[in-house]
Amino acid sequence: MAAAPILSWEGLGLQQGSGWLFRELDLHIAPRDRLALIGRNGAGKTTLLRLIAGQIEADRGKRSIQPGTKIVMLEQDPFFTGFETLMDFALAGKDAPPRHEVESIAGQLGIDMERKAASASGGERRRAALARALASEPDLLLLDEPTNHLDLAAIDWLESWLSRYSGAFVVISHDRTFLERLTRATLWLDRGSLRRKEIGFGGYEAWMEAVYAEEARAADKLDAKLKIEAHWLERGVTARRKRNQGRLEKLWEMRAQRAAMLNPQGAAKLKLVADEVKTKSVIVADRVSKKFAERTIIRDFSLRIQRGDRIGVVGANGSGKTTLLKLLTGELAADTGTVTLAKTLHGVMIDQQRSLLSPEKRVRDVLAEGGDWIDVRGVRKHIQGYLKDFLFDPGLVDAKVGTLSGGERSRLLLAREFARKSNLLVLDEPTNDLDLETLDLLQEVIADYDGTVLIVSHDRDFLDRTVTITLGLDGSGKVDVIAGGYADWEKQRKGRVSPVRAPKATAEAPPPPPLPPPKKAKLSYKDQRDYDLLPGRIEELLAAIARDEAALHDPDLYTRDPAKFAALTKAIDAARAEKDAAEERWLELAELVEG
Repeated sequence: MAAAPILSWEGLGLQQGSGWLFRELDLHIAPRDRLALIGRNGAGKTTLLRLIAGQIEADRGKRSIQPGTKIVMLEQDPFFTGFETLMDFALAGKDAPPRHEVESIAGQLGIDMERKAASASGGERRRAALARALASEPDLLLLDEPTNHLDLAAIDWLESWLSRYSGAFVVISHDRTFLERLTRATLWLDRGSLRRKEIGFGGYEAWMEAVYAEEARAADKLDAKLKIEAHWLERGVTARRKRNQGRLEKLWEMRAQRAAMLNPQGAAKLKLVADEVKTKSVIVADRVSKKFAERTIIRDFSLRIQRGDRIGVVGANGSGKTTLLKLLTGELAADTGTVTLAKTLHGVMIDQQRSLLSPEKRVRDVLAEGGDWIDVRGVRKHIQGYLKDFLFDPGLVDAKVGTLSGGERSRLLLAREFARKSNLLVLDEPTNDLDLETLDLLQEVIADYDGTVLIVSHDRDFLDRTVTITLGLDGSGKVDVIAGGYADWEKQRKGRVSPVRAPKATAEAPPPPPLPPPKKAKLSYKDQRDYDLLPGRIEELLAAIARDEAALHDPDLYTRDPAKFAALTKAIDAARAEKDAAEERWLELAELVEG
């Protein structure tokens, strides 16, 4: 028999402006629930957490809670103003936890609670807020982006703590790895309704796609206007959810190529396999070292970054990630060694500084200086079409920035910066405050970007899906250079602490291997022909989809020529269906080839 819920909402409704943010929501939380709360930015996830916590009043519905149940919420941006030290913050209020419990958690997290609150970093404040929340021994823990500003060691510690936690928790997070490891059920807040499925986040995407597919089938029976909305939804959400196997195969191939250029001893220097490698180089670091106050931050680091490389930088807070980034971009001079940048290098830094977006400005002011058209890396696009590309409702073009959620502002910043002409992107923690759909979009944009990308991130899944080379810092000054993502770096680290070492040191954890050549496959004539020809057909279909979608970006097309709009929509749907089937068929054959 299922345990009685410790908290319930029945018929929950909340108004926002002239409409309802959500209404008629039913929610039940059991004593040992591990719930992922999923939804797009602006759907009301944080608001729902606050309603669960009792911090705000609902406009409709009944809240029931078992007597004695203690609820603690970890805010995404805790309020530290007015507190002298981090410990003062942790011990404030009538529900403050015992000091010794706070000190115990803080010690495990490695945070000095006597640190001045005003000068504490984002990571230090996040640790202090965690120490307060976890030391309170809640029955129900509400976590709003708990991994933001945490380094990898702190994230690992938090995962371990939550896996042993005896109470219930609801978590909002963009960190797929974190969600997959910890959650057992999923709450999906979508267009004002709340769905629950007794699966962890690992099964969420298949569930979501099944729901949207059913809605698309139902929409075929409705009028043209609803069809248009369903079409936008499919292009803006569902299509982006499907993993583009072609991109992943390309990423693995790039990793294999870069692995071949790393020397067998595992030093950071890349071998020059041909003169062409030199001409493609955009940043060359040669035996670079940097010290601060007698502490060696970077030691004897060499790397040749080529045009098109995607470089991920990982390590604990304070290990030297920012220093390495500044050295590679020429912002900081090395103590010894040299860093040479290509003369044609033109970079764009995206560091999620939402404060640069004035609340009083309209979306069109931010993107197009008040106009209707925007130059996207040399290509002119209508602003409403460009907003669709970044998962915005085109009707938001005249909305004030101050009315957008934090995640929507981050997405707007990404849209603005990605439009600028550049051949080097520097992304500093780009995943903070982004929802899962936007993360998928960001992965697409990075994969299609024809320049070089430097990424500092603690998001393990994002790095695994994005980068070709990982630079791993352990705080000693040594920089590991790994062909692959975070998981590949983690394999090498674990290999180092193994009690028995192989006689030959590995240079890097091997990336997923490229597909074997067709000649190794034992396929029938028809299968072999499909295996050879399908990749080209998939490229043709992608080009056709892109061409037709570009035509649909015309905001006046439906009014001017509804027949053409319908024909384009139908053609795109057919091309997508054929592409999906072709990819599925090719992957089945690839598995046969691999044996």
